[in-house]
Amino acid sequence: MKQHIILIALLLAAGSVRAQETEGVVRYLVTHNWAKKMAAVDYISKQQRERVAYMWGNRSEWKMFTTLYLTPTETKYEDSEEKAEPDDEGYSWRKDVYHIKRNFAANTMYDVVQVFGKTYIVEDTLRAPDWKILNDLKEVAGHICMKASWEDTLKQQKIIAWFAMDIPVSAGPERFFGLPGLILEVDVNDGGMLISADKIDLKKLGAELDLPKKIKGKKINEAEYIELLQKFMDQRREAEEPPFWGIRY
Repeated sequence: MKQHIILIALLLAAGSVRAQETEGVVRYLVTHNWAKKMAAVDYISKQQRERVAYMWGNRSEWKMFTTLYLTPTETKYEDSEEKAEPDDEGYSWRKDVYHIKRNFAANTMYDVVQVFGKTYIVEDTLRAPDWKILNDLKEVAGHICMKASWEDTLKQQKIIAWFAMDIPVSAGPERFFGLPGLILEVDVNDGGMLISADKIDLKKLGAELDLPKKIKGKKINEAEYIELLQKFMDQRREAEEPPFWGIRY
């Protein structure tokens, strides 16, 4: 425990020096495991589980790359054009409009997401999840990371995140953020979805943080987005259908 405290203090000191120079691109490998996703859906009947398992055949995993562009005050996260699978033809139909923008200096979000095929633009102030920081340490992409946990009661997801104290940007993949270092790995529901940084390129950015000029979608705030998700989750439960067929997991 004492060694952990000393290491954390050293990482914080290093982070304060590097905070102003942290700029670059992070590539994440996202692994979806459909069997583990289904195991976390407690309202699906055995018959429905068997039907879905038959549809998937012997392949339970699918991988894709995503990209995070970051500066000390701003980030943008989106799906990558780079393929993680030799042939992604079977997955291409799931690629949605998706841009996650954070401005930490202004404490604002601008997220372009899809729910059941409809595009929404979520604009609001930032409200970080209620993370619990733990004592565990491990290396991710060459960086010593600390462990944090959070439970998303709406989506019924148990989240484990690993964040790098020597990259002091309060950002991460997907919509995860709010820790005192860049989140380099996220485990959702014990491997249902695993997001792990595999390449970090610190460099000056140009127009990478810019959003597409033409984005069409209904503008809502975070509370309205949560309400929309709750309605969707209730509908999926009533229909005994897994929720990840209509929202980003």
